[in-house]
Amino acid sequence: MYKRILIIDDDLDLCTLLKRFLSRNGYEIEVTHSGLAGIEKFKRSSFDIVICDYRLGDKDGKDVLEEIIVHDPNAIVLIITGYSDIKTAVDVIKSGAYDYITKPLVPGEILNVLETISKEWFPVNDGTEKTKKIRKQHEDGNFLRGQSARSRDLYQQVEIISNTDYSVIIYGESGTGKEVIAHTIHNLGKRKDKPFVAIDCGTLSKELSGSELFGHVKGSFTGALADKDGHFEMANGGTLFLDEVGNLSYEIQASLLRVIQERKFKKVGGTKEMPLDIRIIVASNENLQDAYKKGRFREDLYHRFNEFSINIPNLSNRKEDIPSFADFFLQKTRLELDKSISGFDDDVMELFIDYSWPGNLRELRNVIRRAALLTDRHKISLQSLPFEIVSSGQTRITSTAMMQNKMFDPANNSKTGDVLKDTASKAEYEAILKALQQVNFNKSKAAELLNIDRKTLYNKIRTYEGNMAL
Repeated sequence: MYKRILIIDDDLDLCTLLKRFLSRNGYEIEVTHSGLAGIEKFKRSSFDIVICDYRLGDKDGKDVLEEIIVHDPNAIVLIITGYSDIKTAVDVIKSGAYDYITKPLVPGEILNVLETISKEWFPVNDGTEKTKKIRKQHEDGNFLRGQSARSRDLYQQVEIISNTDYSVIIYGESGTGKEVIAHTIHNLGKRKDKPFVAIDCGTLSKELSGSELFGHVKGSFTGALADKDGHFEMANGGTLFLDEVGNLSYEIQASLLRVIQERKFKKVGGTKEMPLDIRIIVASNENLQDAYKKGRFREDLYHRFNEFSINIPNLSNRKEDIPSFADFFLQKTRLELDKSISGFDDDVMELFIDYSWPGNLRELRNVIRRAALLTDRHKISLQSLPFEIVSSGQTRITSTAMMQNKMFDPANNSKTGDVLKDTASKAEYEAILKALQQVNFNKSKAAELLNIDRKTLYNKIRTYEGNMAL
């Protein structure tokens, strides 16, 4: 279990309360009140986990995260954020943060996140004073198989390929669950008792990617103060998952090709060749065949990876799975928050099914976690959902009602003027709503964006206020 935690937050009262609470639960806590001080303390000492506020006086959480990851690419960083910053926090997660915690902080939720980290990661000594943190393989209960025809086809492919050692390319948009599918392939295969090591290629710097993948020996470059194991060595015997593999530089692609062909590798600066027994699964939201045709990816490496490919459908293309996925995420969140939430109101589930889910399963999970945190009822209601989801449903309902109105009957030529008028009103409503969303509902800024005066905007909002729910 991880014990040493660094808290970086400029809210003195929050830091005091958090330190007192976590200390009572067996954690060793250090606190700093600025981004710069936190980065320096992290570099000078050894911490298992960093809890960092997104909004600091001197830096934002993303800057702190990036500097910490440069110093230690295996760092586990949690971002503290307000509700209005959730989209930004999700972007920070893509930059390497483990998760985010929303304000107001719920003690039970924080403990559950820390316990999850202990369950999902384990330390591996690499011969230095620090330890690496390697993600454990998922248990069978950490994912849910959908029942739609597309989902059944997906998992049929997973089961077919899992008992082989074929390299696999997993395609899918962000948030579709590419890493979960990779875990599933590993867990169902003969290497399930060996390590599963995942690495996000998008976070690898060109300068350090060779060291991260293959390791290095002491003195091989400036800052190499001790020998270090790379991800290939840590995954030896098991599975290496390369997420967003298309982000690797051309030079690293060439090194990868040699390692895969020869089944042995050298550490950066080393002379000893080490044998390699590994299965490689890669993921990309870009078609790698198109990438090599455009000169952005090596064709020979593509063919090495492309022994089998799997395409994960978007959530919007398997809407019949949404109720079961939503219930699955709710059950997990209910346990995390220790809340008695039995399900969703009917209008919430209808909205979930109609919504486009551009962030796919990740967005659904985040929405349910946020709603469960905010709700004080036995079922999640519309009041607990983010505005952008509720407003999307209102826009759809308004549009449907207008289109079903008699004045939209093409055969009714006497109503042509009304048709044009209501079509214009619909467009105006959507333009105002979009502008308000862009400026976080600051009406003065929205008026500037729309190039109208504030009084006119207020009048128009009053006209549409039954639909806007502002």
